[in-house]
Amino acid sequence: MKKFNIRKVLDGLTASSSGTASPQPGTNQNDVIQETLQSEHFQLCKTVRHGFPYQPSSMAFDPVQKILAIGTQSGAVRLFGRAGVECYCQHDSGAAVIQLQFLVNEGALVSALADDSVHLWNLRQKQPAILHTLKFNRERITFCHLPFQSKWLYIGTEKGNIHIVNVESFTLSGYVIMWNKAIELSSKSHPGPVVHISDNPMDEGKVGTFQRTINQSMIHSFQIAWHHEGKQFTCSHSDGTLTTWNVRVPAKPTITITPHGKQPKDGKKPEPCKPILKVEYKTTRAGDAFVVMSGGLSYDTGCRRSCLTVMHGKSTAVLEMDYPIVDFLTLCETPYPNDFQEPYAVVVLLEKDLVVIDLEQIGYPIFENPYPLSIHESPVTCVEYFADCPPELIPALYSVGSRQKRQGYSKKEWPISGGNWGQGTLSYPEIIVTGHADGSIKFWDASAIMLQVLYKLKTAKVFEKAPKGSKEEKPSTEIVDEDPFAIQTLSWCPASRMLCVAGVSAHVIIYRFSKQEMTTEVLLEVRMQGELNDVDSPDPAGDHPPTPSTPVPPSSSSPTQEGEPPEAQVWSAPLKQSPGYQVELVIQLVWVSGEPPQQITSLAVSSSDGLVVFGNSSGLAVVDYLQKSLLLNMSTSELYSPSDPYQRQPRSPRKTHKDIPPVTSCMSRLSIFYTSMKKTYHSSNSRKSSHVYHNLCCLLFLSPPFSSISSTFILSLTSPLSLFVLSPYHPDAKDSSFSRSRSSSVTSIERESREAISSFHFSESFPRKTDSSPSPSLWLGTTQGTVLVLSLSLPPTGDQRLQQPVGVSSCGTLVRLKGGILTMAFLDSLGAVLPPSYEPWSEPNAPDEEKTRRRRPASPPPTQEGQDSQYAVVCSEKQAKVVGLPSQSCFFKHNITESSFVLRADVVQMAAGLCLACFCANGHIMTLSLPSLRPLLDVNYLPLTDMRIARTFCFSNLGQAMYLTSPTEIQRITYSQETCDNLQEMMGELFTPLETPEAPNRGFFKGLFGGGAQSLDREDLFGETAAGKASRSLAQHIPGPQGMEGMKGAASGVVGDLARARIALDERGQKLGELEDRTAAMMASADSFSKHAHDMMLKYKDKKWYQL
Repeated sequence: MKKFNIRKVLDGLTASSSGTASPQPGTNQNDVIQETLQSEHFQLCKTVRHGFPYQPSSMAFDPVQKILAIGTQSGAVRLFGRAGVECYCQHDSGAAVIQLQFLVNEGALVSALADDSVHLWNLRQKQPAILHTLKFNRERITFCHLPFQSKWLYIGTEKGNIHIVNVESFTLSGYVIMWNKAIELSSKSHPGPVVHISDNPMDEGKVGTFQRTINQSMIHSFQIAWHHEGKQFTCSHSDGTLTTWNVRVPAKPTITITPHGKQPKDGKKPEPCKPILKVEYKTTRAGDAFVVMSGGLSYDTGCRRSCLTVMHGKSTAVLEMDYPIVDFLTLCETPYPNDFQEPYAVVVLLEKDLVVIDLEQIGYPIFENPYPLSIHESPVTCVEYFADCPPELIPALYSVGSRQKRQGYSKKEWPISGGNWGQGTLSYPEIIVTGHADGSIKFWDASAIMLQVLYKLKTAKVFEKAPKGSKEEKPSTEIVDEDPFAIQTLSWCPASRMLCVAGVSAHVIIYRFSKQEMTTEVLLEVRMQGELNDVDSPDPAGDHPPTPSTPVPPSSSSPTQEGEPPEAQVWSAPLKQSPGYQVELVIQLVWVSGEPPQQITSLAVSSSDGLVVFGNSSGLAVVDYLQKSLLLNMSTSELYSPSDPYQRQPRSPRKTHKDIPPVTSCMSRLSIFYTSMKKTYHSSNSRKSSHVYHNLCCLLFLSPPFSSISSTFILSLTSPLSLFVLSPYHPDAKDSSFSRSRSSSVTSIERESREAISSFHFSESFPRKTDSSPSPSLWLGTTQGTVLVLSLSLPPTGDQRLQQPVGVSSCGTLVRLKGGILTMAFLDSLGAVLPPSYEPWSEPNAPDEEKTRRRRPASPPPTQEGQDSQYAVVCSEKQAKVVGLPSQSCFFKHNITESSFVLRADVVQMAAGLCLACFCANGHIMTLSLPSLRPLLDVNYLPLTDMRIARTFCFSNLGQAMYLTSPTEIQRITYSQETCDNLQEMMGELFTPLETPEAPNRGFFKGLFGGGAQSLDREDLFGETAAGKASRSLAQHIPGPQGMEGMKGAASGVVGDLARARIALDERGQKLGELEDRTAAMMASADSFSKHAHDMMLKYKDKKWYQL
């Protein structure tokens, strides 16, 4: 355990280089802070990926293990079992996965990629790995087929040939089905690429022949489906027809139908329909067979959505899907293709969803999906990650969220039920909060590397109308311009359960959590507007008194007199609010003089103070949500005191509005998520182009208990409403670029107009040097690296808090850093983090006599006079500093990066201590010790290639982090050595030792007359002895990190031992059974011989020799 004595700082400790922590001179300190975190406590690794596989391309299912595999266009493979059992694999090449094939009940998976490579995956370990790779050089792979319980894999190519691969050794056989040998002699044209391969369920010797015959037809065919008896098969065609062929009559189809075609009365052929891309024919013992197909609808059909058709007997059901169908599979009771299939469900893989349909219930209801695949139900716009939450929080959210579940699901259990849960004991409450483009907020239980939705909050209910076309158009994972309710940022206090969200339309909504239902009365509207001062020629001294505003009584008139109405009109009628998060206050910035308000870039809420603060690119506003009053509305420049060395004088004269440069802070650019991804929300309307916004207006929409206040309610101000200028946003600026200029030609006057509020922090601290005891204060950071302090004067709790005003005063600048301020935190004299004070949650709708306002402030330990009792940790895009309070002396400084900049930084609590975690734009993840800022971890993890990652990357306590790796997926990582060591135990197991179902009984007559399945010794046909070796130039074999022997015994621990013991026991039992059969046969033969010998003896016993 290394000790850092701050006294050494005063003794002239030599400063190190720019890349290391530098002690700074300060006042005398006698504290000894022990730092327990060391480099060995950190290790970076991926943990789990949640969400729907982005851009899926293929799918496979193991009917015995009940595991589903989905391949994507980026080379990823996602494996799903029972709820909570998920796994993510990635091919190194990144090529699209065109097909997947399970080795049924063998714990292995074959994947074929678009780069003409075939891979064998071992699933008998918790993290699957590639065993073998076969890379084709001269032919392109188009289709693969692996028969059940066969070791020979058929690979079709673009040239029309079929190659055979031994999956055990993963080598090519010398036997090749050439395209010219698979067609009739009368055919004069090339049949084309292989689009389908399947073997006859009853005759293993017939493989691919019929597929080749169909390829010669005039109409292109897609897939075929065998009937289980092996005498017929059904084929789908591009003209919307289904043809049934008899094996013994290959000349023409026996049946031709057009399921969705109109049948003409004059006997003519029906009109062609859309192509039937896939068909499956599944038989049942009790009744008619099921025919499931995708496509085939008539061109006259008005439905533009993809449909799945289920035909059973005389009934035909057309099931509409929200997204295009990628693939579907019919789940059956038996894995044997030569038995009655008994289908019970259909798995439909869509472009952005996974649907499982129940075939055994009337109406074909869908199963309730247990996987967290609805992350992208609406595009994710912001994410926050909270680890080590209060233990009662997850049950509370689940109790109110369980009432939101949809009805009409199948009553049966989820059919994809393979694998086992992990046995890890390292678990603590974790919650992920996601904000979406439609204004919804989802709370997810992320404990134990799982993810389950707890509660969904719809903020759009506060407003009068939903986005245009939201009910008619299908959901999209891409961000569009017409999302006025999109969540921009949010602030959540898990202890008090207070939630504050900011929307893209410049509105802020404050929520309280309640378990009781309530109905909001008519909302009270209070509109405040500052007096318009002379913007072009302000007072050069910069100390002119702000002009107080005149309160405007509530009015039903539209604010178009001063400007355009807000994009989202707040609901004025009584609003019924269900248990959960209920609206406490709505704050909306409105148009002024025809100019739209700027988007909110930073937000914070304090439940103990009853305050919420938000800022944008020109200033901040402080609102008391208990009294429903606006306390402070100031520009950034007005926060500096006249004697402040960092004070920025206003510009005079201001020539034109076009001279004002846009905000160039790195995180300021990232804060406008929509503008960086597509366009600004207001760019579609030319008259809404950005110029200079002369003032900030607020609309406060009130809810009970203040709803009964009369309409003549006047909003009281404890601090006058001041004028401030919002700098314009230039759509032509390259906001998506991470490069920025620090040119010396940029003057301080220009910086003034660009300085924005980037972060807030409420704390019980020392806002002034002369303070002897901590008091409530608000610390704010700007995009130019300045930390400013506001002192808060709060009335006593109780009725006085609701009646007396709250005082807010500026205390000037604390410290200055390079780059915009990202995060702030406070430590006590022993180096422990001081959490923000909060009010413990209590039921807000309880009777008045039960309401007690309890305030739990962070109480620092007592200190002696002349000592710093707190340390402020401030991190910017370039630097980190540790400042002592109340002396405001800098003790440690660290230059984090020179060539790049920090995107996200947080002070996190590890199991062994505190650290500062940083994620840089160059992909580095770093941790620094506190308070000495000593580097502990620096890993080049992820080069930043997507703005989505920059916007959604989050750190959390106990070494957890996450980001949105695609529009539909969340990637969780850990930088904790303890979590990495326990990761294998926490992960679920995909492979479970199971007995393969017994083969179907052939029956007496089938066995007697040869009507059963005919087996083929493929070893004699495809083996090296008969077929020889394949050409080495055809494909290259690349062994994986494990061989085939590793695959057979790769399962670790007890599971692997049990699997091997079961296999050995099965083999021993089989041999003993064969020995018993042979013994019984020998005994029967001996008895027969003895009987015949005895009969012969009796026959010739009394005869003479001459009678023989």
